[in-house]
Amino acid sequence: MVVTRRINLHTRGECDIIDFTPQVEQQVAEAGINNGTVTLFVAGSTAGIATIEFESGLLSDFHDMWERNIPKNIPYNHDRRWGDGNGYSHVRASLLGASLVVPFNDKRLTLGTWQQIVLVDFDNRPRSRQIILQIMGD
Repeated sequence: MVVTRRINLHTRGECDIIDFTPQVEQQVAEAGINNGTVTLFVAGSTAGIATIEFESGLLSDFHDMWERNIPKNIPYNHDRRWGDGNGYSHVRASLLGASLVVPFNDKRLTLGTWQQIVLVDFDNRPRSRQIILQIMGD
């Protein structure tokens, strides 16, 4: 069986990190599937999905890592072509990735104790984001 659901989130942009684990847990619990996997996919080219320990020190480290590796203040060909100033956000999002697969048993995600599912919005402005979930199993 396959069940498709959606979660809508509003972000602030600029590496905004949102823990949406509770919403995923709720969707899995209500899907009518006991065991399987949930695939999460963010529609958009300037955001990504990952797991992380959602605590302030690590969130700051994560943000700083992106700035060190893919800085905002260097020239990007995307910006030259489109003039929207978010070339860095496209590069960051492509590196993080737009999807994640999480197994579940007895309608419960099998995440580690300190592991949460997060959306990271790299764009240079607030956005409305849609996460598509495909819940599969038996």
